[in-house]
Amino acid sequence: MAGNTEVGAGAAATAERRGGPMVRVEDLHRSYGTGAAAVHALRGVSFEVPRGELVALRGRSGSGKTTLLNLVGGLDSPDEGRVTVDDTDLAALGENGMLELRRDRIGFVFQSFGLIPILSAAENVGLPMRLRKAPAREREERVELLLTLVGLAGHAAQRPGELSGGQQQRVAIARALANRPALLIADEPTGQLDAETGLSVMELLRAVVRTEGVTALVATHDPQLLGLADRVLELNDGEITEGRAV
Repeated sequence: MAGNTEVGAGAAATAERRGGPMVRVEDLHRSYGTGAAAVHALRGVSFEVPRGELVALRGRSGSGKTTLLNLVGGLDSPDEGRVTVDDTDLAALGENGMLELRRDRIGFVFQSFGLIPILSAAENVGLPMRLRKAPAREREERVELLLTLVGLAGHAAQRPGELSGGQQQRVAIARALANRPALLIADEPTGQLDAETGLSVMELLRAVVRTEGVTALVATHDPQLLGLADRVLELNDGEITEGRAV
């Protein structure tokens, strides 16, 4: 696991060179629809995520968690306010710049796993590196390291349908880390898993933050999982109503 230490050290050095938090959200508003039928998903949300921390976002269904994650990840644009990720103002990026940011500096993990059924675990993990045309040797070494990191070194050749739900989510986490992102965004990553498996996946995310030197913003409603976060933000009806350190 020496490679893991080297990767983590490199990420830590990068974090030291950069200034400010990994994520800064300022007075964020997002609505859907118009007039009386408008749904105000976010109402003036502001917060920061320090580098190297795992911050959990808690809130009931419909509180605005997914909308907020989509805005932080550059998958949607706010009506008002500003999002800064890794010292980059998302509003200043054009379409190509946004695509590069999502490809190279942000990793996404979703509740539905999102793996490609016809590809093996190793091929799924290596796909982001193929998209940026990384050399074959680099891809192979990184895939091997990541599958070892998530405890699936012996399952590289298996396809998603041959893996359990927890194993699939571990593959999804490894894929999200393929291009060494600065920020990992996870939307209810344990939502389809039983309690024991969900806890093991959340513990893996906790370990990934330390090993890979990545910052994580994770939406979850499971009280048991919230205890693994460095900080918890409470989202209620589109507003941050509480934040606590763990």
